Amino acid sequence: MADDWRDALRGLMPEQDVQQADEPAPVETQRRMERPRLHVALERKGRGGKTATIIYGFPESWTDAEVAEVASTLKRRLGTGGSSRGGEILIQGDRVADVRRELDSMFA
Repeated sequence: MADDWRDALRGLMPEQDVQQADEPAPVETQRRMERPRLHVALERKGRGGKTATIIYGFPESWTDAEVAEVASTLKRRLGTGGSSRGGEILIQGDRVADVRRELDSMFA
């Protein structure tokens, strides 16, 4: 029942457009060809003594939504909290080695 709207849409659109309309490719698939040079740093300053891993250096061509998608993927794979603001990703805790490993696999 949940796919009824997709069936109706397929009847209105040519087959090639339906393929593109289903679901957008995740950012890690879209950006596989473009491997950004990212910086991963450990930071404690200004966080009440708590440690955070910061990822920065995303190209200016990347939108905030694309950076947020990378953050979401990292948080899910690492099983940790974090956020994405202003072209930077914050991952809670000292996860520098884990973040580097995951970024390498995402943009390989």
